[in-house]
Amino acid sequence: MNIGLCRKTTAGVMCPSYQVTLQEEHSTRGRANALVKALSEPDPAAALGDERLHEILDLCLGCKACKSECPMSVDMASLKSEALHHHHEQHGTPLRSRIFGGIRALNRLGSATAPLSNLPDRVRPLRALMERTVGITAARPMPRFVRDNLVRWNRRRDRPAPGSAGTVNWLADSFTTYTEPHIGRAAIELLERAGWTVELAGGGCCGRSSLSKGMLDDARRKASGLVTSLARDTAPGSPIVGCEPSCVFTLRDETLSLLGNTPDAEQVAGRVQQVEELLVAAIDDGRLVLPERSGLSGRRVVFHGHCHQKAEVGTAATLALLRRIPGLEVSEIDSGCCGMAGSFGFEAEHYETSMAVGRDRLFPAIEAEPADTLVAATGVSCRQQIFHGVGRTAWHPLELVRTALEG
Repeated sequence: MNIGLCRKTTAGVMCPSYQVTLQEEHSTRGRANALVKALSEPDPAAALGDERLHEILDLCLGCKACKSECPMSVDMASLKSEALHHHHEQHGTPLRSRIFGGIRALNRLGSATAPLSNLPDRVRPLRALMERTVGITAARPMPRFVRDNLVRWNRRRDRPAPGSAGTVNWLADSFTTYTEPHIGRAAIELLERAGWTVELAGGGCCGRSSLSKGMLDDARRKASGLVTSLARDTAPGSPIVGCEPSCVFTLRDETLSLLGNTPDAEQVAGRVQQVEELLVAAIDDGRLVLPERSGLSGRRVVFHGHCHQKAEVGTAATLALLRRIPGLEVSEIDSGCCGMAGSFGFEAEHYETSMAVGRDRLFPAIEAEPADTLVAATGVSCRQQIFHGVGRTAWHPLELVRTALEG
């Protein structure tokens, strides 16, 4: 733990908070040493609940870059979740953590009551009250809830005849379902054009939001419910795909840590893929044909990858899909972490750090591009951060493929 690669400042993702504070305790090594010290105390459980340790871990964004970039493969995001769990046992779980941990229920309620649920974001006194009482910053716009969510759209639409490629199960995550259903619709329409029969799968949360807040029992319960549903209600061997990297990789990788290598967890995790993988194969096989000319011909797009995607499998599949669009110039930004990290950027005490991480490399890279350059990002948090920090819309790559298909 004394190699020091986590102290680099100009390349890679690890470690975003160190790159803006330049303080040892905010590096992966500093946090790991603090945890080792706590575990070496006569009463490790009490030491894990210590407020000073909590402060040291506080600026970990949970990006998981250390898991792939650190030679010791230190997964500080998981270690932080465990430490937070012990802290909550001793001091209680804060209301804000419970709110963010229950993001699916919140988004579902917001969708059901839209557009009324979007009004508080426009009322400054209400946002100021939220900041004072709950600690959710008033400086950042809230996500927009959509009443015509993905589930409602799927129920009422005219579905095509069963496809020749088989059945694929769409992971209806908490964001693509309730706040950005247009992305889910684009994905489903692309898959159906490629010959797949698409089923909306799993009506529950993967547990990612609870896991990041150290609510391990809640995360385990949610993951178990989703895995049981997917194992029971989907065809054996059929792919499970999604477009929100944090949810896809939680279901594929961290569910096994939460639930153990149970038969259901193993078989479900083994079927999870990025939707980009299926679409690249469909284009290469001729099942999905993009026209030679479209509104994207002659355009340039710069792509920012999600931290969990970079840490777990890399961005090759997404870049390959974008490069299948005829006439589109594609470049990946060497941008590190966007700084949003899910709920982190909404927390009042973390807002400035969140923006500082974005300003370190991502924002300048986008601002250096001409105004007609497109921006793409796979993560919902990344797209929010880019729009808030730079004022430019970041598209999900699936939206660009759907645009190209329309000609």
